[in-house]
Amino acid sequence: MSGAFDPRDPLGIDDLLSPEDLAIRDTVRAWCAERVLPHVGEWFEAGELPTVRELARELGRIGALGMHLEGYGCAGASAVQYGLACVELEAADSGLRSLVSVQGSLAMYAIHRWGSAEQKERWLPSMAAGEVIGCFGLTEPDHGSDPASMRTSAKRDGTDWVLSGRKMWITNGSVAGVAIVWAQTEDGVRGFVVPTDTPGFSAPEIKHKASLRASVTSELVLDAVRLPAEAALPEVVGLRGPLSCLNQARYGIVWGALGAARSCLEAARGYSLTREQFGRPIAGFQLTQAKLADMSLELHKGLLLALHLGRRMDAGTLRPEQVSYGKLNSVREALAIAHTARTVLGANGISYEYPVMRHAANLESVLTYEGTPEMHQLVIGKALTGQDAFR
Repeated sequence: MSGAFDPRDPLGIDDLLSPEDLAIRDTVRAWCAERVLPHVGEWFEAGELPTVRELARELGRIGALGMHLEGYGCAGASAVQYGLACVELEAADSGLRSLVSVQGSLAMYAIHRWGSAEQKERWLPSMAAGEVIGCFGLTEPDHGSDPASMRTSAKRDGTDWVLSGRKMWITNGSVAGVAIVWAQTEDGVRGFVVPTDTPGFSAPEIKHKASLRASVTSELVLDAVRLPAEAALPEVVGLRGPLSCLNQARYGIVWGALGAARSCLEAARGYSLTREQFGRPIAGFQLTQAKLADMSLELHKGLLLALHLGRRMDAGTLRPEQVSYGKLNSVREALAIAHTARTVLGANGISYEYPVMRHAANLESVLTYEGTPEMHQLVIGKALTGQDAFR
């Protein structure tokens, strides 16, 4: 044996990462420490992300937007490197990781994977630079887990398309310069690249949230939005278009949720070493150590699973069902870690002086977006049995 035991990396997972992996992770970690952590508690308490456009440009400068995509100003990073960045972003706040995930894994990926050459050239370089923010309109007020039943429609009028409908719970909506909107057509579900200054498009911001408060969340209203024929994504028809994008975003959550869990564990461990009761630090009591041990175990098991899935994605062998394993596990365990960490901090656990309650509240949203736990259980169940239990 050599070297000291590292409580932050007890299984030596860093040994499995390349110098480039570690450099990218450390760049994002340092940026978050400087630009986000000093302010995010205030942003969350105020229920706003006041510098979102400035933050987007800075994220573009460090190569974090669409970083796992190739060309068009994107960094061309590996899936593992993108995952490591998601850990650091969500360790700061889930809202920040959501900003990056929606930009890169949903809006940019949709254009990169299914768009025309003209759409890619027009939008991707400015989105990679953070000069244009994107959003992704799939979920509707009455249709979340069942997107096939969406009511938003796109009808032909001569060579144009006319879009009408509403989308709900859309991250980045009211600050976006471009929206990827999915709608029913006579041929099936299709995606459309919608500049947000198009007449008939509006994105009122959703207020009074108890979760993801340091994030921009909006409704999208499409009132006879007229678009030229070339606004449609040409390379896909049907639900495999939006579902392929969701799979990318879910992969980022596999890693990201563990960043929130890590932040909670670090807060609990640090607090336990300084908080004294009955004449000694509470870290010296068996029940506290049991909590810390269990939290650390689940966090690092989750990171090993995330790394395995990332290696599979880089090899081109990752299946959607495997992403469901990761999303279900990471968010469920991250929530459990947040709740346990809050008990270690006692009454201080509800204070914004510490990140635990903020992460716990955010994770309640992460639990249900990009697929509820029940939906991922059914995806896994179908894979295990061959039986479709969705209906």
